[in-house]
Amino acid sequence: MSTAPTTSRIELKDFHLPTRIGTDVPGDTVPDYHALDLTLWIDPNLVLIAQDGMAHVFDYDPLVIEIERLAKDGLYETQERLMSRIVQACAAYPAIQALDIGLRKFPVRTGSGSLGVRLAVNGAQLQRMRDNALRA
Repeated sequence: MSTAPTTSRIELKDFHLPTRIGTDVPGDTVPDYHALDLTLWIDPNLVLIAQDGMAHVFDYDPLVIEIERLAKDGLYETQERLMSRIVQACAAYPAIQALDIGLRKFPVRTGSGSLGVRLAVNGAQLQRMRDNALRA
């Protein structure tokens, strides 16, 4: 029998973002789209529930709406900046204990492949972000 603690995650995979990223020059391959993968670690009590109802779970819909808003918020030079803003948005939710985020563009060259950036943020870093936001 496993003695590992119970953990729970919310996973958003291959979410096509309505965004513009890059400083393309003539001859560059312009991405068709950018896809977000986001895994949020949350308290298992928000998943393993005794009764049905939104009051008992983490409501991710407002976060998804905020991610879409950030994606549409003008031209980004880098994928990293959009990712950083998404992480900051996640930090606003105390229920999120840690996260893993990846952002990929398709295609890389001549219709094939993807190129992306991935970041894992632990609970201590999220808490520092929350604390800094309170001081600001």
